[in-house]
Amino acid sequence: MSELRVQSGAIIALRLFDIAYSIDLKRVEDLWSRGSGRSTSRSRLTSTPPKALTFDVPPVLLTMNPVILEIAGVSHQASISARLYDFGVVALSVRVPAMDLSWEDYSALCEAVDRSIGPNAPGSTWQNLLKQIRDSLTPAMTRPNDSTLEEDHLVAIVQKWDKPVIGADLTEMIDLVPILSGENRPLSEKTRKDLLKQRFSYYEDDLVVITWDRAFIYEPRSDSDVSDILEVANAQLLEFRYYDELLDDELPRMYDLVKQARRATNLLAPRRFADLARKLYTLVAEVTELTEKADNVLQVTEDVYLARIYLASLEIFRVPTVSAAVDRKLSIVRETYAALYAEASGSRGELLEVAIVVLIVIEIAIALLHHTV
Repeated sequence: MSELRVQSGAIIALRLFDIAYSIDLKRVEDLWSRGSGRSTSRSRLTSTPPKALTFDVPPVLLTMNPVILEIAGVSHQASISARLYDFGVVALSVRVPAMDLSWEDYSALCEAVDRSIGPNAPGSTWQNLLKQIRDSLTPAMTRPNDSTLEEDHLVAIVQKWDKPVIGADLTEMIDLVPILSGENRPLSEKTRKDLLKQRFSYYEDDLVVITWDRAFIYEPRSDSDVSDILEVANAQLLEFRYYDELLDDELPRMYDLVKQARRATNLLAPRRFADLARKLYTLVAEVTELTEKADNVLQVTEDVYLARIYLASLEIFRVPTVSAAVDRKLSIVRETYAALYAEASGSRGELLEVAIVVLIVIEIAIALLHHTV
């Protein structure tokens, strides 16, 4: 493989957190502008017309103060941004520049960034950044939470090589597998093919390769659309995972509450059934509302290339699988709600019949007493 040098590029570490039931993005813009003095912007995809691919509710992009990171014994100034989605997710992005590096050094930098701030790295970089967001923007959050769920993604970006390169030739000129896998040991041929399977190019001089937790992007026009799409897909995955775990916790609790309601005396049973049915209905409505927001965050109509990358990302990240699991659990809750509502109605009917019979008996008894007197 001929040696290539990266003239300009970056390593982007993404970390996403579910921090609230929902976020008022207009309030976020106001709070951030007043608190930090920095401007905000509503995210949009830069290289495609709005009617072709657009956000349903554009998230708010915040620029944070840069930080100095010690990476492999070298200090790097990293730029920081945070993007907030209305369904309660914040995506933190740490961008480490890469300038005038051999491919070997660029790959080493990628691994060093992963060791420094990757999912298994020690330290509190992400928690410090998250604390800044919480401290500044909690008033804009509805029902903030302390969920420990998170998603991460590492994106290696090259904007310019030291010589003209055809995107399709890159896999023959450099070894992308170590960057995509994070492995230093030689991998089997099948594993290498699997890692390089999801490749995309639109122009002759670009290339995108996506894997479960990493991606490589060669984009000489400095468009950020692909990395933004990867972030959106990760945000959707995180949101569906959050509600999948929430329903996992709620289902056993729901079964216990149903048993308790059924053990209640006949007089209390209708009220218990109705109260529990209302709680389940509220749960279904809330989860459905937020998962629909997450599911529809990006509207794809005409841009076939970005649509292919977006759909491939969803598949790679298993978003449809987790979403289907949430739907199945919601169906169980809906069916339980319907059964409880029917039981409550039936119990009320029985009580009404008993009450009517009692009233009839009382009237007869009164009539007999009057007759005897």
